[in-house]
Order: sequence, then structure tokens, then C-alpha cells
Amino acid sequence: MNYNSLEVLAPAGDAERLKAAVDYGADAVYLGGKSFGMRAGPKNFTYDELRSAVEFSHSRNVKVYLTCNTLPRNNEIPHFRQFIDEAVSCGVDALIIADLGLLSLTKKYAPDMEVHMSTQTGIVNYASANALYNMGVKRIVVARELSIDEIAEIRAKTPAELDIEAFVHGAMCMSFSGRCLLSQYLTNRDANRGECAQPCRWSYHLMEETRPGEFFPVFEDEQGSYILNAKDLCMIEHLDKLAEAGVTSFKIEGRAKSSYYVSVITNAYRMAVDILKQSPDDYHLPDMIRDEVFKVSHRNYCTGFFFGHPNDCQYYENSGYIREYDIAAVIEDCHDGMIFATQRNCFSKGDNVEILSPGAGFDTFIIEKMYDNDGNEIENANHAMMKIVIPCSKKYPANSIIRIRK
Repeated sequence: MNYNSLEVLAPAGDAERLKAAVDYGADAVYLGGKSFGMRAGPKNFTYDELRSAVEFSHSRNVKVYLTCNTLPRNNEIPHFRQFIDEAVSCGVDALIIADLGLLSLTKKYAPDMEVHMSTQTGIVNYASANALYNMGVKRIVVARELSIDEIAEIRAKTPAELDIEAFVHGAMCMSFSGRCLLSQYLTNRDANRGECAQPCRWSYHLMEETRPGEFFPVFEDEQGSYILNAKDLCMIEHLDKLAEAGVTSFKIEGRAKSSYYVSVITNAYRMAVDILKQSPDDYHLPDMIRDEVFKVSHRNYCTGFFFGHPNDCQYYENSGYIREYDIAAVIEDCHDGMIFATQRNCFSKGDNVEILSPGAGFDTFIIEKMYDNDGNEIENANHAMMKIVIPCSKKYPANSIIRIRK
């Protein structure tokens, strides 16, 4: 196993989140255009924005993978040639594809384009992996339903040139490899075309047909039950086991998540992977790194299917997030003993905050004084996106994050 080849792959829903991923240590980012992508919610990237994103990422030695992982209908196929031509023109490093037809067209229109087969393809065995490799696929994103042992067998029975990628962190779909029909049935929003309304996060009751209006809990409490609600995946403490099984790309879910989320989680996995590279036979995370994944908005964590049947991966009480920290401000510059930042959430003089810098963990800091952009001393930073100045003896890099416990 070549541990130097391990990749931290981060999500980028727009330009701000792309920059966050790059600044905080991603080796590669995955993002979507305005079509053929599985996330319709984020802003995604126009052609010009994609070109700029690739130029910026490549200037920092970060690769860009473009998603075209929907299951397109007949009327969309004629538009795929333009999508491919634009991807090639922008210089993306690979396409993430789920559909065999799009794979075939990619090989026809852009034979030199690297192809990664999406988790939506549902790759659960080495026969499928080998078949895809023979079709020209460079990487497979294994189905989330696989155990580490099953991934290891796929690795052992496929060519070494075929890369294996796996999701290691983020929200999990309760349906097989993300192929869910609930949203389309209940809201006419097709999850397989990037428009999921997340009905798996709703509360449900039962009603017997001869007694309309009389509800029966499914049963958790009087609020009903979230019978389909999955916990979030977190494998940061087990990256060594995934690497031993042959996974070389650790993928973070979250193109619809905030730039703060992308920054913190990418940073945590960056530091974790660096530790793994340095000590592959003795992988232990400091508490500081392990605790970082709890400082973003998240659901309860679990390890998915990686260690066998997941007995604890559903959460029936509610579908809400746990959120104990807020981003207070983002540092733009730091010089002459002053922090120059832009406010993101309200905070005040006297608050005990944490300052997180890329690749460096965080410092604790008490705000003893702060000023507005005109030099007036202020007690509170309570106006959205206001410019603030904070005296500080330490210099922090741009895009460091000031956060506060709620």
C-alpha cells in the first residue's frame, strides 16, 4: 500500500466552498455543473465559473472531478455532447458518472477523459469492478453498503491500476447506493436527478384504513417516529483500516453543506490522513482532531456498513442536527497586531472563541477589545457581514475561522 497516494476528496457546492476545501487541505474536490449532477440545491457552477474553479484548484495542485451522476432521461442525452465538450475545455481532471450510457458517450466524445464510476452505480463486487475497468473506468466509488472485508476482496481481485474511492463522512441515504424513489413518489422531485426532498427525514405515523383520522405511533413517542432517518457516517478514526483494504480516496459528503462545514471537516481529515501517512502501523488521532467532527452541524454518527450489519445507524427520535458551535467570523488579514475579519454570526466583547487555521488545529482566545471598520470600539459584532478589527498578538493566515460555542 502506497500511503503517499491517499487522497482527501472534499465537496464544493459553489466557489466559496471550493475555496474553503482547497484552503483547508483537500487533494481533490468534486463539484457539479448546471446539469447532469446529483445536487440541484447548491448553486453549482456555470461554464465560466467551472473554468475559473479549475484554474484556481490547479494553481494549488488540487484536482477537480465534475459530477454527471444523474440517471438522465431520453430528452437529456442530446445535450450531453455539449456538457462533455465544456468539461474538456475547462480542463477537469475526471468525470463522476453513474449511467452506462453516459460512460459510453464519454468514451466516444472524450476518449482521454478520466472516468470515475459513482456510488450510484451500485458497485458491490469485483466482477462489476473488472467489467467497468475493461470499459475504460479509472476509479470506482464503492457502494456504501459494503464492508471493509468486501472492499478488500474487490481490491485483491481487480487490477492495481483501478482506484477505489469510498465515502468516509457525511449524510447517508437510507436507500441502496442513493437510488431512492420516495421523493419522486411523494413530492414529484426525482432524487435520481438531484432533486431529493429528503422524505426519509420526515416523521411518520400509521393510520388504519377503516378508522380514518385515527393515528397510531410507529412507535417512538407522541411525536411519531423517524423510521427512515439515518445517522451520519464518520470514519475518521478508522482510515487506517480503509487504507489497508485498498481505499485510496477518502470522500467527504456535503455539496449542499456550508463553507464552514467544508472547512472544518476537510481540515480534520487532512490532518488525520497526514498522521496516517506518517504512522501507518500506529494510527491514533489526538483528541483535538477527533473532536473537530463534532464542531459542525451534524446528526449522531455511526460507521455505516463498514464493520458489518449496522445495528445502530438509524435514529428514531428526530431528524434534526446537533449544532454546538457557530462560525463567528472569517479572518481576511492579520497584521500590526490586529485581526481583520468579516462577521458571520453575532458575538461580543469578552467572548471566549476558538480560531481554526488550515492544517494547524485551533487556538482559544478571549476577545478583550474589538473595533468596527471606522476604528470605533464596539461591544458587539451584531450586523451581518460587518467588518471588524480585533487586537491579537498572534498572526493567523487568511480564511482562518473564528468560532464560538453556542
